[in-house]
Amino acid sequence: MLQVQVIKDAAYIADLAPEWERLAASISPRFPFTTPTWCIAWWRHFRRESFRTKDLLRVFVLRDDAGVLVAVAPMFLTERPSVGPIRSRELQFFGADPYVSEFRGPVCRAEDTLAVVEALSAHIRAEAECDWVQWRGLRAEDEGQQQMGAVCSNAKLGLVDHYLEVPESWETFKSSLPRNIKESLRKCYNSLKRERISFEFRVVSQPNETPAAVDEFLRLHRTRADQTDGVKHGNVFEGAQACAMLHDYCLQLAERNELRIFQIAVAGKVIATRIGFVMGDELYLYFSGYDVDWGRFSVMTTTVAEAIKWAIESGFRIVNLSTGTDVSKMRWRPKQVAYIGGYVIFPVARSRLAFRFVETLRQREWQSAPRYA
Repeated sequence: MLQVQVIKDAAYIADLAPEWERLAASISPRFPFTTPTWCIAWWRHFRRESFRTKDLLRVFVLRDDAGVLVAVAPMFLTERPSVGPIRSRELQFFGADPYVSEFRGPVCRAEDTLAVVEALSAHIRAEAECDWVQWRGLRAEDEGQQQMGAVCSNAKLGLVDHYLEVPESWETFKSSLPRNIKESLRKCYNSLKRERISFEFRVVSQPNETPAAVDEFLRLHRTRADQTDGVKHGNVFEGAQACAMLHDYCLQLAERNELRIFQIAVAGKVIATRIGFVMGDELYLYFSGYDVDWGRFSVMTTTVAEAIKWAIESGFRIVNLSTGTDVSKMRWRPKQVAYIGGYVIFPVARSRLAFRFVETLRQREWQSAPRYA
């Protein structure tokens, strides 16, 4: 039986961080969003404390009988409103933001997930602090498994990650692609050549260059979101919190040599960019942005292709194309890993009523929110 401890003060996360990092490094594919660095920054920027909503830290640490760390569940308890006798209390994972966090869930191996859910569920029931639990990021050892203990899957809370296992050379990788993507790549490069336009591929990694590169990314990400033609892309970093969080996190990674911001520049001007996070021998490709005036040259496809080339030459084993199913990812024929999520509502009348009320509000927000890609 796993033993559960709870961290309720963010100051103590730093003590756990080395073990947490080692556990995260043993899992593949990896996500930046469940590392202690991301979670500490996220809590600092996105924690809410007002009359309407209050977030309380609940980072669960699960160990086996020998004291070995098996899982970390970075969670928080949300009270709505923060005072008064009538309140809803939801326990959820870090990452409740406008899609800045592309993944949220426990940090554990797939084969340990069920045991982690069962042990944590028992602890949560015994503490009786919340009305319901929002589970996310549960990776079943058996891909056909649709239930984790009492957690019945909910399609809105599930997601799929897409990643490439890269070979030793770009030519080998390119030869494995279907003919349509090969033709698309050829057109990307030839369209620039036909108009005698040469581009420079840059990789920003130094701390002193990071703030300007992040600002350039934010500008191009906003430019892409503002375009009215074609597929609509939301501006994930529209709010001041999200921008500050990105600057904070990227600078920390640059200081650890774990940041790579990929850029395509023409005549010294950056026209396309994508952020990459380095995690050992894995590269996670985060959000992108481009100058819509250069859209007809498919500069974003070129940027991704150049980033994959760079990753192969640099000896990376995996290039993670991130979560969400869209053409820009599927064209590379990636491997996929599915993660499930769902709710556990405690069987008392007030919990059920509070859940229905909050979910009604969320449904309205979801229907009116922009789609992110």
